[in-house]
Amino acid sequence: MKFGKSICVLNVGGTRYAFPREVIRDFPLKRVSRLHACASEKEVLELCDDYDRDLNEFFFDRHAQAFVFIMLYVRSGKLRFLPGLCELSFYTEMAYWGLESAHLEFCCQKRLDDRLSEIGVSSLSEEDLRSPGDESRCATGQEHETDTGRAKWLERIRRTFEEPNSSIAAQVLASVSVVFVIISMVMLCASTLPDWDTAKRNTVEEHRIVEAVCIGWFTAECGVRFLVARDKWDFLRQPLNLIDVVAISPYYITIVLAWAGLPGAGLGAAGVALRVLRMMRVFWLMKLARHFLGLQTLGLTLRRCYREMLMLLVFVCVAMAIYSALAQLLEYGLDLGGRNHDYASIPAAAWWVIISMTTVGYGDVYPVTMGGRVLGGVCVVSGIVLLALPITFIYHSFVQCYQEVKLRSERYTRSLSSQIPH
Repeated sequence: MKFGKSICVLNVGGTRYAFPREVIRDFPLKRVSRLHACASEKEVLELCDDYDRDLNEFFFDRHAQAFVFIMLYVRSGKLRFLPGLCELSFYTEMAYWGLESAHLEFCCQKRLDDRLSEIGVSSLSEEDLRSPGDESRCATGQEHETDTGRAKWLERIRRTFEEPNSSIAAQVLASVSVVFVIISMVMLCASTLPDWDTAKRNTVEEHRIVEAVCIGWFTAECGVRFLVARDKWDFLRQPLNLIDVVAISPYYITIVLAWAGLPGAGLGAAGVALRVLRMMRVFWLMKLARHFLGLQTLGLTLRRCYREMLMLLVFVCVAMAIYSALAQLLEYGLDLGGRNHDYASIPAAAWWVIISMTTVGYGDVYPVTMGGRVLGGVCVVSGIVLLALPITFIYHSFVQCYQEVKLRSERYTRSLSSQIPH
């Protein structure tokens, strides 16, 4: 901010909040953070209702209690409706400060959708969300909108590549990406067939063209998404983006080695590493999670139920340690009627325990003593019980995640249908 003091005061409906200037710059609410970029009082008054230069105080004629709940979201990351206030009125306050319905908790999102369905609309228009003060500042805001045109253009491209349901162009782009993923997976599977080398020698040129086109598409897609990302470092930390980079790199490394006269197959350990990295392309199937509700639900459920999954893993590991030690003792250690060499060690017995607890039972390893068979029965029954204990929590979380993802998809669909001219 090029004016005012180091402390900024926000006066919302008579309630004051004091923040350092640096906090205002990175404030999660868009309307507040935009104050930092203002160079004059004229630009400030485009964002607030009044400004006191002496106190460096910004006045907002908005609902004070609603802003208290919005500040709770800023601090805790959870946004819920204000009790006693109409959902549409609170949504108007949210939109004024730069928040969207997606920031609401799942239960409140459902309440908002139900309320919108009651009044017969799918979403509120910009005119409904605009405050009276905004209308008087609409003309003076045209110049500022021109300055932010580039940011809006970049955000539109980002949504096109990152959110397949955000627009028609995003859906077309997502469909093309799915086609290339399928082609790449088919080629990866075919490359492991015994007759693939012979077929490749007969159609070497066609194979190179198809592979180059697929890699070129994934490279361009990954590059554009990186350029328009809001946070480049956060983009590089996401697992799917790392998989993209790792899966693409062997192709270019192989080309560089070929130009240098060093074929990858003759590099020993380096050649093996290239083949391992090339096999990482199978994880491109995770890209399909952006387009299918089932995979999105599965990923969201695993992310939210990691405690239950960890608890299940602990149950299995503890039971496996106990039963494998007892099985090794009964089948081999005590030498009751001959030693069963399949249970010569506890790690060897652990294999029998895990396939018994999961009721797979390959039959390659089995007890022969009476004590070992009794232990096997107890192992199978306890395995069923242990595996069933966390399933209830995971199931309820899966249902909730599915409803949340489905609701989000329906919201995108309604937004997309409003873009299509009738």
